[in-house]
Amino acid sequence: MRTVGALKSAGVSAGDEVVVPAYGNAEVARAVLELGAVPVFADVDGDSYCLDPAAVSDVVTSQTAAVVAIHRFGRQADTGWIREVGQRRGLLVLVENEPGADPEGAELRRAHASYLDGRLSGVRTPTPAAGHTYEQYVVRVPGNGRPDRDAFARALRAKGVACKVPVLAPVYRMPGLRRDVFLPETERAVDETLALPVHAGMSRRELHKMVGACNALGGLLQPAF
Repeated sequence: MRTVGALKSAGVSAGDEVVVPAYGNAEVARAVLELGAVPVFADVDGDSYCLDPAAVSDVVTSQTAAVVAIHRFGRQADTGWIREVGQRRGLLVLVENEPGADPEGAELRRAHASYLDGRLSGVRTPTPAAGHTYEQYVVRVPGNGRPDRDAFARALRAKGVACKVPVLAPVYRMPGLRRDVFLPETERAVDETLALPVHAGMSRRELHKMVGACNALGGLLQPAF
């Protein structure tokens, strides 16, 4: 990531605040700390998992020097609104892809995602968006949060589906980055999200098998009221 170099070039230094995502990419917050600056965590949008422009606006202070937005899971951050916030407040706005983003195979991943969108039940499928490359196909598991999501993941793995939890904890709970904050959309995303495989090499038969495994489990996990 180019975060450190870009922030240095812009004159961000000790004591400055930099707004960073609370969901994923702890390395961004650590890059801010390397400069002696202060990472300030903003909540994410519940559909894109990228920075929520309204949440960014809420945490900007007179000490804020920059905002770092990250495209998440192949979906674009709402950079138009974030840049507008930046221009209004006189802030540097950096926008980056996640590490390891792979533009190759995007069309196949989109085709796989479209197939899953129309067939999965019992999970909340990703919200469609223009330009989404589905670096990860991230669903939400309904129920009572993390216990149900983790049970669902274990059951899928037992059926041979290589699913994974994409983000294990809010960045503000990680060692060296702890802050006394609670950001509701970030917390929900950490508790509920599960990434299903959609790599370009998957066959239609593998996708069909994954749909069957998910749909057989979905009815067992009831939403909390």
